[in-house]
Amino acid sequence: MDAHDQPAARPLCVLKFGGSVLTAKADYAEAGAEAYRHVRAGETVIIIVSALQGETDALFAEAEAAGAGACPATTARLVRLGEFRSAALMGLELARLGVRARVLDPHEIALEADGDPLDADLVRLDRARLHAALSDVEAIVLPGFTAGHARHGAVTLGRGGTDLTAVFFAAQAGARRVRLIKDVDGVYTDDPARDPSARRYDRLDHDAALKASRGLIQPKAIEAARAAGLEIEIAAMGAGHATRIAPGPAVIGAPVRTRPLRVALLGCGAVGSGVLDHLLARPDLFALNPVLVRRPERRAGDVRAAFTADPDTALADSPDLVIEAMGGVDQPTELMLKALAGGAHVVTANKAALAQRYDALLTGARNARRRLQYAASVGGGVVILEALERLKPCGVVAIEGVMNGTGNFILSRLGAGAEFDDAVAEAQRLGFAEADPSADVDGHDAADKLSLLIREAFGKTVEPDAIAKQSLREASPERLAQAAARGEVFKQVGCCALNADGSVEASVRVMSVPASHPLAGAVNEENRFVVTLADGSVHALYGKGAGRWPTAAAVFADVMDIVRACACDAPERAALAASA
Repeated sequence: MDAHDQPAARPLCVLKFGGSVLTAKADYAEAGAEAYRHVRAGETVIIIVSALQGETDALFAEAEAAGAGACPATTARLVRLGEFRSAALMGLELARLGVRARVLDPHEIALEADGDPLDADLVRLDRARLHAALSDVEAIVLPGFTAGHARHGAVTLGRGGTDLTAVFFAAQAGARRVRLIKDVDGVYTDDPARDPSARRYDRLDHDAALKASRGLIQPKAIEAARAAGLEIEIAAMGAGHATRIAPGPAVIGAPVRTRPLRVALLGCGAVGSGVLDHLLARPDLFALNPVLVRRPERRAGDVRAAFTADPDTALADSPDLVIEAMGGVDQPTELMLKALAGGAHVVTANKAALAQRYDALLTGARNARRRLQYAASVGGGVVILEALERLKPCGVVAIEGVMNGTGNFILSRLGAGAEFDDAVAEAQRLGFAEADPSADVDGHDAADKLSLLIREAFGKTVEPDAIAKQSLREASPERLAQAAARGEVFKQVGCCALNADGSVEASVRVMSVPASHPLAGAVNEENRFVVTLADGSVHALYGKGAGRWPTAAAVFADVMDIVRACACDAPERAALAASA
């Protein structure tokens, strides 16, 4: 059964990150978060990157110092190296976040250009190779600014050439949108750094863009978009709004909120610490309260933030947003309800609190007219809840999944010959398992997630305690060896199915599955889900389900949804749909 969620069925989006936003290696974390939000909104992403800011200039200077001014073709081979390095760094960041991505060089898809070696024009690529590269990933990353050439071997596309690369790929791949990420949130009537009264355009046509952008966008890219009938979006990192370059009258955009949101972060373990890093990278968006931890004295060497053990101190000054990353049920639920009642939006990845206090939390959010977002609570970096929201209109009838990354890691180690206690200890050392691993080992964590999936997919309530569970301890070395001899592997599988009478069957089982089964390929901390629809079609999703960065990325994506809403933008999924 080939149950992969095929990118062909997902809309394509081209994102371009230029040197104005890639100013240092730390900026790839923010660029990765930007790409992730498009992935979780159901898009397959083609990412085009420039070199880090200043790197191309340094390479041109190096070529000049070497006396290469009379040899532009050789100069092109040198100055393009910054883009290749940048593409690799972007690919590494996506891997850290758990996004399934592939990095490609231009020759791997036969990307070719004609013309001057230092100011060439793109003319062709091999579409079959491009779509083959997209067939089993959520994103591909390519260097902009450069291509192959029949005579010179390699050329560059002129200053700002990464804009042209992005537009060309959008046209060739049939992407529904090409979004150029800049250090400003659109095209303005004047330079906003010079004129504070300058207004941002929501829309302007290609001719007006050539005049108004004043070097912000490569003119060749604008002309290429016009010729291909493409709209270009000019946007800042994380913004929900953009300037759209398309035929029609110019439209001035409404002002957007710029005040940083006051944020309370409750908990700073593996996931909370990753979220803290994301928050600190955007001081323009967030003002941080003291972070709630159990033992502040152990944080004496952590200079990133102030820490407190007092919930009232953490929730002081009426925060706009509360991020709960504590774990447990009773105290986190109490604090989330208090935050909602106090007027704060809440983001959490706490599947236990959600599964066991779902009605109270949803009622609290509804009564306060505030958002409660929890996409990271199931699947970590796997966008299963978002996928179910898209698939529900088609009628979801069953879900099965390897939905506990820690449990899957332990089973992977057992399959490799490790003793049970050693496998658990290794999972704890790597930050996958808690000091008390029973929630993962005995199926409670998977049951919590399964309860949430049942609510999302079927609109039914099945409490975690009502779900039958098996422990990983039942996967004895003898059973693992017997399964391997049959060509099968052991997995902890959560299953739920909607019966014809409206009832729901659910269980968490430790079972062997054939090597050909879509769940069999889950390795280490990976999660996989198979969703069956009423018409018999199946959709599979997979990615990293445990670990600091994939889960922190999912939490931060929820945070940024709220930021965009508070800036008077539509919710992100609605904004993406409106741009179709």
